[in-house]
Amino acid sequence: MKIEIFKMERMQSLWENVVDYNLSESGVHPLNLKELLSPEEIEELKEIRIGYTQTNGTPALREKIARLYSNLDPEQIMVTAGSSEANFLLLWSLLEPGDEIIFELPNYMQMWGLSRCFGARVKPLWLKPELNWQPDLEELKKLITRNTKLIILTNPNNPTGAILHQKVREEIINLAEKAGAWLLVDEVYRGAERNGQETPSFWGSYDRLLVVAGLSKAYGLPGLRLGWLVGPAELVRKVWTYHDYTTISISALTDHLATKVLEPLRRQKILGRTRNILNNNLPILEDWLQSFDGLFNYIPPQAGAILFTHYNLKVNSTELIEKILKEKSVLLVPGDHFELDQHLRLGYGSDQGYLKSALARLGEFLLQIKI
Repeated sequence: MKIEIFKMERMQSLWENVVDYNLSESGVHPLNLKELLSPEEIEELKEIRIGYTQTNGTPALREKIARLYSNLDPEQIMVTAGSSEANFLLLWSLLEPGDEIIFELPNYMQMWGLSRCFGARVKPLWLKPELNWQPDLEELKKLITRNTKLIILTNPNNPTGAILHQKVREEIINLAEKAGAWLLVDEVYRGAERNGQETPSFWGSYDRLLVVAGLSKAYGLPGLRLGWLVGPAELVRKVWTYHDYTTISISALTDHLATKVLEPLRRQKILGRTRNILNNNLPILEDWLQSFDGLFNYIPPQAGAILFTHYNLKVNSTELIEKILKEKSVLLVPGDHFELDQHLRLGYGSDQGYLKSALARLGEFLLQIKI
């Protein structure tokens, strides 16, 4: 079995903690314990036994997760070490060599690489900028066949920040049902909508449906490494068998903290913080982009601390990013890491002063190359 290098994650792991300014992140500035917990709750942490937890997640945590969805039994939930482990477990347990997969692009490329590693034949479904980053449903009709095993979406989308229209969602479900295909939806950016209207989950809309989510992006808690998957009970039990061969369980501290985070009032407070960061920072980034007289063309993101922009330069996006990295110590994500060159993904969820300083550094670079 051969696996491709995950280009974006490798670049980030090499540079994100080394550069002066990291704009490659797709979440908001992380919370610390003082912001997350009361002094009394922090004191309680001293009493937690650092042992193994229930391997599919403690009942208290799964009950909190179940409340985020309609008609979901906690036994249909598997808690994982980040949503990336949930993605891995689902594909590992579902796919066989030769399976046909339809994969939304541009997208976070973990499941693209894993599907190919497991021997699946992956067919891209492109989101179209001329459709405000919605898919062409006529194209999907041509892609899907009676052999299609799985359709993979991310909603809200990474890197575009777009949210699928309701009619588009309904037609995707309709086509999946006709083909008897599984539908896997990564909803890790749900809750990070700029307008405060939480994107409805796909859960409950289709029998052969799998949903993945976690606390990294919308919640500003990537270091907890807390994710989950939900699906039909029989499949979740099957996935548990695979989970026993990976991380076994999340940490006791993570389970405890995640249970606190998902308390309804605290959750709304955290998501309100995220929304404030997005709505205060995006105008700063847009003003900066628009100051370059047509160099950048973009559709404003609806959700997530990410903006995906086309640039009008005749240079490969990875080459451009590497030059910026070398000369200005600023890290961005190149569009070809999403299989779409001539684009950049800029993360804008950081501290506002940090964002302004990073953009000033980038501006120096762009002026130096005489645009």
